[in-house]
Amino acid sequence: MKITMICDVLGEANNGTTLAALNLIAHLRGKGHQLTVVSPDAYRTEAGFVAVPELNLGFLLNKVLQKNGVHLAKPDKRILEQAIRGADVVHLLTPFPLAIAGLKIARRLGIPVTASFHCQAENVTAHLGLMNFRPANALTYRIFYKKVYRYCTAVHYPTDFIRGVFEKSVKHKTPAYVISNGVNNMFVPDPNAVRDPDAPFTIVCCGRYSKEKAQYQLIRALSHSRYADKIRVVFAGTGPWEKYLRFLAKRKGIAAQFSFFAREDLVKILQTADLYVHTALVEIEAIACTEAICCGLIPVICDSPRSATRLFAIGDHSLFRMLDPKNLCEMIEYWYENPGKKRQRSEEYEALRKKFAQRECMERMEQMLYEAAKRA
Repeated sequence: MKITMICDVLGEANNGTTLAALNLIAHLRGKGHQLTVVSPDAYRTEAGFVAVPELNLGFLLNKVLQKNGVHLAKPDKRILEQAIRGADVVHLLTPFPLAIAGLKIARRLGIPVTASFHCQAENVTAHLGLMNFRPANALTYRIFYKKVYRYCTAVHYPTDFIRGVFEKSVKHKTPAYVISNGVNNMFVPDPNAVRDPDAPFTIVCCGRYSKEKAQYQLIRALSHSRYADKIRVVFAGTGPWEKYLRFLAKRKGIAAQFSFFAREDLVKILQTADLYVHTALVEIEAIACTEAICCGLIPVICDSPRSATRLFAIGDHSLFRMLDPKNLCEMIEYWYENPGKKRQRSEEYEALRKKFAQRECMERMEQMLYEAAKRA
């Protein structure tokens, strides 16, 4: 197939949306498809990548976007039409200006369009200080539907959860394909991993340092723990809240490391850690959490009703009450005091690990694109 993928936001592999896109790109090219990727990433000069300018929204909005590590693309109709013309199918990554412009061109040319759902309304409204304002979130979803998803031949949702949230919000059904973003097969337990017996109990928490990821919950929880001096936390990621989180950890006396890790290094950290804590209040799937589970770690997950990740929890000690640091502390101390129970619980997660197998997930995405192209 000849496929055009339009990515308003691509960037570095430090977030779930980019990881999902890069995984799909690698799979489709590996299967021999002719793939053109349109994005604002001018540094991607290899064959098959086409760059458009970045969108200039004015000083204030540009500053907000830059603070959050977001670079939106400016639609260039000439570049888009060259990339789209002759394609069998066009796939949109996010419902933003470049994708909207590409959708209009594809419809004019009679080319079917598919789209992934990688952006919750709260991912947008959090930047505006409106994350908890329901009308703003509802309006955001309606705009997404009106501008993009209502015209798609197929819509990819990483979880049933986000499909339900979106369709309920816009009061319309969509041609849905529920497919996990998948986990790279490098994320597996290492039976030969050797832990230093004198090393502290290590907790890993991955994700962008941002308001909706809420890593502060873990720092506050550990400040209540009688084992705090025996616990080390690794916060793997980057983001605008790093300065605040560092300050909070220092003030609470918590041993914390803040760093962005290459994928190979992150695997090693997960394979030798003791526990994974997922604090996000808003989550479509959470590749970071699924990677930890696939490495054999037991997750302790926030029970936020706006997060799909809570549905991965198995047993009473894998969920903590949202914004309740003492309850999270209780969950952490349970696993600290009961290391022998981790092996049994890890085995219970085996079926979930199979669900996240990346090759199978990407093959289902490929099949979705095939089926959409046939409907042209």
